Amino acid sequence: MPAWAEPDEEALGKPLGYPMGPRWSAMENRVGSWSALHRVPGVLTQTVSKGQAVWPLSKAAEPPLIQYRFRNIGYTLDEYLERRRITGLLILKNGEIVAERYRYGRTEDARFLSFSMAKSVTSMLIGTALERGVIASLDEPAGQYAKDLAGSAYGDTPIRHLLRMSSGVTFTERYDGQDDVSKLSYSFATGSPSVVSVLRSFSNRHSPSGQKFVYASAETEVLGRVLTAATGRSMADLTSEWLWKPMGAEQDAFWCHGRDRQAGAYFCFNASLRDWGRLGALMANDGKVGDRQIVSAEYLRDATEVSRQPAAFAPYKATPYFGYGYQFWLHPLKERSFAFQGVHGQSVFVQPATGIVMVQTAVYAQASGYQDPEPYAERTALWMGVLKSLGGRTERY
Repeated sequence: MPAWAEPDEEALGKPLGYPMGPRWSAMENRVGSWSALHRVPGVLTQTVSKGQAVWPLSKAAEPPLIQYRFRNIGYTLDEYLERRRITGLLILKNGEIVAERYRYGRTEDARFLSFSMAKSVTSMLIGTALERGVIASLDEPAGQYAKDLAGSAYGDTPIRHLLRMSSGVTFTERYDGQDDVSKLSYSFATGSPSVVSVLRSFSNRHSPSGQKFVYASAETEVLGRVLTAATGRSMADLTSEWLWKPMGAEQDAFWCHGRDRQAGAYFCFNASLRDWGRLGALMANDGKVGDRQIVSAEYLRDATEVSRQPAAFAPYKATPYFGYGYQFWLHPLKERSFAFQGVHGQSVFVQPATGIVMVQTAVYAQASGYQDPEPYAERTALWMGVLKSLGGRTERY
């Protein structure tokens, strides 16, 4: 195989021109479909319109060499890209582009599928709704707003507990095609049964609400329905008005929606690599662009600071590595560091104090590190290398 071949490019559809298709998770369709889902037959989408002004991202005059160590071997950024199925990678330092790479024929106009990075976007919208008084309190039950969930286990759960994925409602998420998230996604795609009926069907609690982190995409889907019910507007309209236009996005984005016209708040936001970077930079600036506060700084600190979470949600406690805030993953570093993360390798890592942001889009073979830990472990090693290379802070608890 030539030295310039990209990892598994034949299996990923290069001989066919990286096709798109209705089986958009099929290996040969992933590269094409996950960067242009709005062009896949049968996928319903709604545009998130950008505004007139664009937040400029200048390029570093002399980009520093980025290196990292993995399994006691040193690598460069370019070597990382030769080792893993990365479709796009962007690194920012104080809003300046240090590195920008596109792979497998992708270009800067691609709109990369978020998977669960969408959860963090949903959280940002919840914070804005709270700041604007559209949601009165995070301690109100979800059913106060999403009336069609009132009286159900999720409807009775406080919004704050949903943000921390601590409803206590039993929901399985193994990515094996037989779990509860598969049931939820099937209802989203087909409308039969309805998403609301599926959400209402989860009624057992494994733990009291608010006490324990257990990852469950259904909780974010409920948050999306709280947002649309509280505002009477679509997720796409809210994202455009509250984030995309004031942030200065470069390109339109889009949400996918189900047969009931409700956006998939837990997995289906799509945006360009640079605009994912702008979202990360917005978070690094505690919700500000220039002098304008876009998202509440107080809410974002509640969402991403380890010290503001109950002990059970801290790093090494919520999971063996990450902690969990309001739909953000919290790194076990003394300096506040957090991430948007989605299955198959999608991520936006942020360290606000040092202005460092790393965005990665990918087509990993396996959905999670539980199924195949190597690419996820190497991504973490790269993030630590980026911090070290750019003057970030890496001291752990």
